[in-house]
Order: sequence, then C-alpha cells, then structure tokens
Amino acid sequence: MSGTVAPNLATPAMAREPAARDLAPARPRMLSIDILRGAVMVLMAIDHVRVFLSAEPLANLSRISASLFLTRWVTHFCAPVFLFLAGTAAFFYGRRVQETGRLARFLVTRGLWLVLMELTLVRLGWTFNFRYDQLLMAGVIWAIGICLILMAALVYLPRPAIALVGFAIVAGHNLLDPVAQTMRQSLSGSDLGWLWQVLYFGGPIQLGTGGPVLAVLYSIVPWIGVMALGYALGTVLELPPARRRQLCLRIGLGAVAAFLIIRGFNLYGNPRPWSPAQRAPLFAAFSFIDTNKYPASLLFLLMTLGPAIALIPALERVRGRLADALSLFGRVPFFYYLLHLPLIHGIAVVLAFARHGRVDPWLFGNHPIGVPPTPAGLGYGVPVLLLTTLVTVVLLYFPCRWFAAIKSRRRESWLSLL
Repeated sequence: MSGTVAPNLATPAMAREPAARDLAPARPRMLSIDILRGAVMVLMAIDHVRVFLSAEPLANLSRISASLFLTRWVTHFCAPVFLFLAGTAAFFYGRRVQETGRLARFLVTRGLWLVLMELTLVRLGWTFNFRYDQLLMAGVIWAIGICLILMAALVYLPRPAIALVGFAIVAGHNLLDPVAQTMRQSLSGSDLGWLWQVLYFGGPIQLGTGGPVLAVLYSIVPWIGVMALGYALGTVLELPPARRRQLCLRIGLGAVAAFLIIRGFNLYGNPRPWSPAQRAPLFAAFSFIDTNKYPASLLFLLMTLGPAIALIPALERVRGRLADALSLFGRVPFFYYLLHLPLIHGIAVVLAFARHGRVDPWLFGNHPIGVPPTPAGLGYGVPVLLLTTLVTVVLLYFPCRWFAAIKSRRRESWLSLL
C-alpha cells in the first residue's frame, strides 16, 4: 500500500536521531507524515488478513460482494504511499547529511538489505515453509529496495530533473499499453525477457534450469517514478507551513481532478476502460475505480496518491490517541512489517485449529500467489476479517511501542536496519 519526513517502510534508518558523525542536526519529525504512513500500514493489514482468512476469492467485479471489493480497494493506497514516502524520506536524509555521495551509499545499502529481507524473512512470514527452492517473492519490499538502489543514481541529478524523470515515468509508461501484449509475447523466452518482466510486466521468472521461480508482483516501472516524485515533494515540505499546506492541497486535488477527467472519458492511463453498463449503479461506480495495479497504471496512481497528498495539511492538525497510535506505527514501519505477516499467518493457523482440530496444509503453501483459493471451512466473511485486523493491530502496538522507545534512546547501527 508516505519538519522532516519520517522514514517510510523502506527507510527506517532515517528516523533515528543524528549521530555525532552527522554533518547537520535532524529536523523535527513531521507528525502528519507519520500518521499517513501508519494509517496505510493498518490498511495493509486488512489486505493481508484477507489473503489467509477470506472465504470469498477475488475474481472479476461481477462475482464478488461489494464489501469485499471495498475491503480490497481501500488497501490500494498502501504501496503507492510507501514508495512515494520512501523518496521523500530519502530527500530529507540527504538534507541532513549534506553529502550526495553519502546519501547514495545509504540508499544502496538500505536497498540491498530490503531485497535480502524480502527473499528470506518476508517470504517465510507469508508461507511458513522453507521451500526456497520452489518460490521466491519479489513483492513491495523488494520493489522499494530496487528503487532505492536506482535512486542512488538519480540523486546526483538536479532536483527539477529528478521531478521530471518521475513525472515522465508515471505519466508516460502507459504509452506501452497498445503494444504491451505483443511485446510480452515476442520477448517470452528471449534472453532479455526476464529483464522486461522485472522492469514492467511482472510475472513468474524461472531462475535457471530446475531453480526456483521468482514471482515478480511489483515491477520497477512505474514505481521508480513514484519514488522520484516523492523525493521531489521534499522540496515542498520544506516550505513554511502555510505555503506547504497550500501546495499539498493543490497537488493532491489536482491529481484527483485529473483522475476523474481522464477516467471519466476513458482517455488514457489504464489498460481496462470502465463502463457504466453494469448490473447496478453501485457496480458501475466500482468499475470506475477498478484500475490496474499490476503493473500500476497512471490512473491507479492518481487515484491513490492524489487523496494521500491532499490529506497531509489536514493531518497536521490531527491529535488524540488514534493519531498517536498511527504515528507510532509510522515511526517503526519496517519493524511493524516484519512482525505483521507472521502474526496474521499465525492467527489463521490458530483459528483453523480451534475450528477443526487440525491445520490444513493449505496454510503452509506458497502464499500469497502460489496456492489455490481458501479451502471450504477455513474462510470467513468481511466482518471477521475486519475484527481480525483490529486484533492484529492492537497486538502489534505493544512491540512497536517498545521498539520505538529503544530507537529513541540508543544509537547502535543495527537499529537502523529495522
């Protein structure tokens, strides 16, 4: 599924207090960014609970309930906000250390670490098995890691050039849509076919003869463009509060308006057009917002990033216990991420055992994409999914609070990896 911007899912090290070797002091955290990141992390938990507990498989729009569609759709905000705020956090880390070379090394190091975590611990949380010889995952953490490595080269460009690169990628990559299927077929089996899958098409890649399959869920394009735009937003967030809020509101609402116009007339930016000719007005509206995530289309990104950016000014004024809890998650995002998958998966195992006295082997399959639909008797409806999400988030609060307190007091370098 984002004062100084707090680190996002990809760059937790940016949250720590400045060490003695830092060249400039850290700026105060921006509470609105922490709250925004924490909110989308809660939404992410909804989506991952659905993977293990939903009785209703995701299918085409006409075959799922409205409640499941909305439960899935609201989680679309997670990946765009994560990638976008990773770029923003990189901008502020660079401002703090005041050395482009040091920023670039930081991004490469963090990027490689995240790729390693995706292929090992994150995969284990998803699957609860050690069959690494069968399936490896290239999910959102992998995509963030690769994009951070690519950003290490982009940060040497002038800031306007970084913004232009990001805009060109996000706005222009759907120009490939008319020839995408032909390209994919012609590249299938070629020596560079795997590279195109990693960059744009996604899908399974066989690693050598008899090796594991690398399942690419998040291709690099357009996500590197999203991260570059997030980096560019750092310039806006440095402005005085009134000007910052004004520009965030304009940018966010402008993106929403662009989505409504482009989508309304099916002009461009999504492989699948929408149609009002649905069985009911509600499903016509669902068709309108049912945009392409894999790979993420321009309209998908306008639909998700626009409201998120527009919310930043309002979140600057939010206070209370809920805001405090969300900002806590936003301060230790990768720690939260590493805990939430095995916790959700473990809850699914416990519920299955309590319900049937045994644990179905399906729960130890290659989730989230290498398994059949939920077996009969293991799934639940949307109310149970939401209740399980609430339990998950409450349970995560306590270790996250503990770890946030440790990071605020201590300076060991290993803490920056979480």
